Amino acid sequence: QVQLVESGGGLVQPGGSLRLSCAASRSIFNIYAMGWYRQAPGKQRELVATITSGMSTNYGDSVKGRFTISRDNAKNTVYLQMNNLKPEDTAVYYCNLKATKDYWGQGTQVTVSS
Repeated sequence: QVQLVESGGGLVQPGGSLRLSCAASRSIFNIYAMGWYRQAPGKQRELVATITSGMSTNYGDSVKGRFTISRDNAKNTVYLQMNNLKPEDTAVYYCNLKATKDYWGQGTQVTVSS
């Protein structure tokens, strides 16, 4: 069984930055993509960003220009650099890995508040 271990969440003021990391517990063959989704209270889970094995990226409209996703294939790790954070970015952020099946992390809380 593969586990995704997330880190880097926390409390930050508006305009601040955070960097999330997600590492897979073991190597997985044929990883198609890794990425981040988020879910705020009372809302559906939404796409934040994904990156394929070929390094193609896709971002949700609300984070374009502020967030950057990157990936270290050798370490099976994906990162999310979040800049110019806004209160509406407050949510639980979930790491996702797509291979022959979907894997999800346990989630990490990001709170943007003054």
